[in-house]
Amino acid sequence: MAPESPSRPRPDLRLGAALAAAKLTSSAIRALGRGGGTAAPGLLADRLDPALLAKLTARLPRGVVVVAGTNGKTTVSRMVADILEADGSRVIHNRSGSNLVRGVAAAFAAQASVGGDPRGEIGVIETDEAAFPEIVRLVSPRVVVLNNLFRDQLDRYGELDAIATKWRVALAALPETATLVVNVDDPALASLSDGIAARRLAFGLDEGRHRLVSLPHAADAAACRRCGADLVHDALYVSHLGAWRCPRCGLARPPLDIVGRHIELHGVESLRARIGLDRPGDGGQPRALDVSVGVPGLYNAYNAVAATAAAHALGAADHAIVRALGAFRSAFGRIERVQFRDRTLTMALVKNPVGFNEVLRMLTGTGDPATTTLTVPTLIAINDLAADGRDFSWLWDVDFELLAGGTAPLFAAGLRGPDMANRLRYAGIPPERLTLLPGDLPTALEAFVAAVPEGATAYVLPTYTAMLDLRRALAALGAVETFWKQ
Repeated sequence: MAPESPSRPRPDLRLGAALAAAKLTSSAIRALGRGGGTAAPGLLADRLDPALLAKLTARLPRGVVVVAGTNGKTTVSRMVADILEADGSRVIHNRSGSNLVRGVAAAFAAQASVGGDPRGEIGVIETDEAAFPEIVRLVSPRVVVLNNLFRDQLDRYGELDAIATKWRVALAALPETATLVVNVDDPALASLSDGIAARRLAFGLDEGRHRLVSLPHAADAAACRRCGADLVHDALYVSHLGAWRCPRCGLARPPLDIVGRHIELHGVESLRARIGLDRPGDGGQPRALDVSVGVPGLYNAYNAVAATAAAHALGAADHAIVRALGAFRSAFGRIERVQFRDRTLTMALVKNPVGFNEVLRMLTGTGDPATTTLTVPTLIAINDLAADGRDFSWLWDVDFELLAGGTAPLFAAGLRGPDMANRLRYAGIPPERLTLLPGDLPTALEAFVAAVPEGATAYVLPTYTAMLDLRRALAALGAVETFWKQ
């Protein structure tokens, strides 16, 4: 009698139907020119099989990395994915930046076979702040990266304490086998990650230069989370991020496991840093990696350190980290350089006071209103659609006074262009330097480019939906690829 063949797992018909529907929907959307199919396919797939994301991620042999934070999550998740690929892994990643549950489901469905093979070894998921608890519940991550927590879209997310409370509940459910990579330069993140079961890998900066002289008025975490006293900063780098301590109860920044030092900022082009693995925690010896990164600004130094810490937690080789960061280039709209009609447009997404202030700090120099100078024509495009946040009062927390120095012309556009122009007037921008462009962004872009001399460089600072509108206009003219093709 012939031996019985080993039994095979029964096919998951519900998962297969959800994956097939997602793929067909994505193909139809792209064929009709209605977008990249980065969200709707996932929404449909989730309706057909709410466990789709959990099922696909459970089949990844090396597990999942989840990246969250108010700023930098797109950049950090791309850096992590690039490092893992340089290290030889096949990575599944929601690279388009669609970061709600439906967007993550769409990305994983697009990259899986109809039979449910995820076609990868490890997943890297960028998640929206509000979606973070649900995504963590669904995918049971091996590594979680928390980059920062700033005030952003209060009409959508609520106050920081509300987000922190929800994040704390999600982190408390992580098992001991998980690793939490957390920026402890942020007092809120240090507090909410303290005492959880998962292993905590703390990162931050220890840099003698590039410090702020005082806490910006838009900073959020100025008080001790334990006793309520005002925190003291021995070093302050971005908003409230730095070496902090409480003079009343003694609470202080925890020791750093992964630390960024010797940071060199090269304008709007790049940066260099030495990233120390000071407390490896894996039996290895402390060591340092000298990295060059093809993105600028001190905030991107934080992003590079975060990605290095996550890659280290996953066992990536040092040479893969150095090589991937050296080859890294910005995601669409985030310090993206576009050649258009013999001009170079540098586009930098702005979406909240801290991020906007750091972009202005990078573009103008030191960050000191007495010494900063803007030398390049600049377009600021402000929308207030749902994805931007309906409440645009946050513009009054941005330090536009940094733009008052110099003679470079400023242009305001978008649905809230008039409000932006009004804010610039209050910031001390003289009328002869300020132009209000039409609200229609493709038209405004044409007018702005025409005002920039041939061969010159110009800056474009848009909110999220304004950035998408401007890129669509540039894509239609052949200057860029659509974001979902990148």
